[in-house]
This record gives sequence, structure tokens and C-alpha cells, in this order.
Amino acid sequence: MGKGYAEGPAAEERLADLERAERGEVREEAPERAAVYGSTDEDTERHFLGWLDEVDPDKLFATGQAWGLKVVRRRET
Repeated sequence: MGKGYAEGPAAEERLADLERAERGEVREEAPERAAVYGSTDEDTERHFLGWLDEVDPDKLFATGQAWGLKVVRRRET
């Protein structure tokens, strides 16, 4: 039986990071940004709506375009 997370892409990426560290290479991470998540009529499950500096969560809620809004920090992929 597999070990799930320990054998998936996250484990592979961690091993690659360790190999880069052994060679003295440093991988630069994208800076974190404030991301807005919420639900809409088109998709009632919470999903990414945009970056905080590009969308206004107060306006989205006030106009009824989105609800259940949450702002979290995440890296751009």
C-alpha cells in the first residue's frame, strides 16, 4: 500500500530541494501575496477570486457578486 503524501509530488520536490542544497544552488521562491477566496453564483465552492491588490472583497460582497470571502497569503504559481 502506498504512503500517499510521502510518495507524491511534494516528496519529489523536497528531494530535489535537498539535491540543490547539496550543490549549493538556491531556489528562489515567489513572494507571498494576499489572495482573495470566496464563493460565487457560478461556483458555490470557495475558490480563488483574485489578488487583494486587484479585487476589492468589500465591493464583491456588497454587490452580492461573492460571499464567504477570505483573504489568505499564498505564493504565485
